[in-house]
Amino acid sequence: MIFGKMTLKRNDRSAAESAARAQRDAHMIAAGAIVFQVARVMSKLGIFSYISAPGGHTEKEIAEFAGISDYGAKVLLEASLMTGTISRDGGGMYELTKTGWFLINDPMVRVNMDFNHDVNYKGFWWLEDAIKNGRPEGLKELGNWPTIYQGLSSLEPQVQKSWFAFDHFYSDSSFPQALETVFASNPRRILDIGGNTGKWAMKCTAYDRDVEVTVMDLPQQIGMMKANISDYSEKSRIHGCPADILSPATVFPKGFDIVWMSQFLDCFSAEQVVDILRRATEALSENGRIVIMETLWDRQKYDTASFDLTQTSLYFTVMANGNSKMFSYADLCSHISAAGLKVIAVHDGIGFGHSIIECISE
Repeated sequence: MIFGKMTLKRNDRSAAESAARAQRDAHMIAAGAIVFQVARVMSKLGIFSYISAPGGHTEKEIAEFAGISDYGAKVLLEASLMTGTISRDGGGMYELTKTGWFLINDPMVRVNMDFNHDVNYKGFWWLEDAIKNGRPEGLKELGNWPTIYQGLSSLEPQVQKSWFAFDHFYSDSSFPQALETVFASNPRRILDIGGNTGKWAMKCTAYDRDVEVTVMDLPQQIGMMKANISDYSEKSRIHGCPADILSPATVFPKGFDIVWMSQFLDCFSAEQVVDILRRATEALSENGRIVIMETLWDRQKYDTASFDLTQTSLYFTVMANGNSKMFSYADLCSHISAAGLKVIAVHDGIGFGHSIIECISE
């Protein structure tokens, strides 16, 4: 212990409490992997939900409900008690705390937990190597691809489900506001770079019956996109353009009013971002715009969002590609300027923390 027996003055007591809190936080970090898995298992077994009703339940009742041994219930409950997700009264009744409530009721927490368990957890053993080598060293835990993007269509079903749930949760929340922003200029042709499964293209063609959308992405992704829109009534206005965006040999299709990039540029290194933006201008019509939607960690309304985004940057480091991250606004603007573009408008507060940046050629 850091404090022995002593008589403390008011200021000394405050310092002692602050130091004790800091020490406990440090221990929470040291045991972070255990804390995460305990919370995940408590949630998966339904224990958090079971004890959420007023009055709570005993250890024995919880074990019987979850179908686990008394020992299993005891270690899970005691660990959860110390991390603040549950509480226990003097009669031994366990109840859910506010933190536990958020674990089971906040959809963002649920999506993040599944993503971190199914996609990231094993791979983060290799964080140090990824930092040192500039490669996604943890990706080997999922498959043998240079980046995760080549492997998305081949991921194990549960891993793929959690990856797309994470990706779509954030982008889907932004679509209603994003559509209003994009269609304010009445575009007729949109190039969706990195369009993935075609969800944005379907939203656009449903929003405006005259717009044509071309999705430009890796061949594997275009295959997934075509399968995803196969039963969509407006699929004739959605076109696929299979291409490796990073290849210097890739020729961008031309004549688009808007080149749209949603949660796309954060998948690349700074140098690659500048190169993509510079070459993407080739696709613009005379008065066309490049419209970028990203979650910028320093333009968030709440600190929790900034926390989530800076932690997510390490997913790119370890699992995705080894060299990209979630942008700060200053960094992204620097890349935009280096590509010969200028920002003409910024729209914050789109969905769950997105910003839309409109750019034109200087």
